[in-house]
Amino acid sequence: MTLEQLRIFVEVAEREHLTQAATALSLTPSAVSASIRMLENRYGTPLFNRVGRRIETSAAGRIFLTEARATLASARAAELTLAELGGLTRGTVSIQASQTIASYWLPALLVRFRQTYPQIELNLTVGNTQQVAHAVVEGAADLGFIEGHIDQAALAIETVDEDRIVAVVAPGHPWANGERLKPSELLAGQWIMREQGSGTRSAFEAILEEIGVDLGGLQIALTLPSNEAVRSAVMAGPFATVVSELVVASHLQAGLLCKVNIDLPPRSFYLLRHKERYKTKASLALQEVIQQRQAVM
Repeated sequence: MTLEQLRIFVEVAEREHLTQAATALSLTPSAVSASIRMLENRYGTPLFNRVGRRIETSAAGRIFLTEARATLASARAAELTLAELGGLTRGTVSIQASQTIASYWLPALLVRFRQTYPQIELNLTVGNTQQVAHAVVEGAADLGFIEGHIDQAALAIETVDEDRIVAVVAPGHPWANGERLKPSELLAGQWIMREQGSGTRSAFEAILEEIGVDLGGLQIALTLPSNEAVRSAVMAGPFATVVSELVVASHLQAGLLCKVNIDLPPRSFYLLRHKERYKTKASLALQEVIQQRQAVM
């Protein structure tokens, strides 16, 4: 089999949709379908189940997906090693970062890196904390950036910054009056939260445990998949949420949201790198740019 067949298989398996995979690969659906059929016929193993007009990855396909990802990651590492023999004149850094970091903290650092190393390509993908850690473990990302705690023996974890999370409400909410809120009073509010696995939610749950608030008693009205969706929902109704102060700074300044008067401890931003995989010169250069920022601060 070829690396191209593996790439096609992985795209189809991750999307479970031929047309979407074809679009991502800049191929025709018929070419993608033919490549999958060739693999299945050659090895006598169905990789996908056809259910009506849909496809689902088969049990064999799910097992093969792990190996295919690992093989592509190894091929990519080999390619980068050759590309770097001439120094930092070319190369690629694949990055995965959680939403808050990707949207509000990391962009300025990527711009600074790009100005210093204009020939290095930067590929940034956004995911929650669990997804980012998984990408680094599997080799899909050289570096990961998260704001939630992760326990993964394969990863080297470095603190790169500190972030403050705040509880916010719309101006008409009873908690917008600036009066000091007791921790137990948090249970009286209706909350809008990020999804399970997000760093912000994990941090808030850890804070509740630390200040003695029963997590099971929290009234969660909505669970939404992005900071922006959570922020907009809180502005539209009688709800509260916790987010990074970076996410709501301009909205607080404009009076569109109000900070709840309760102290929440800061949390850390972390850089993730696989302990054993080859460290490309380009990824080390990006890590150095970030460490220089720490030194300045």
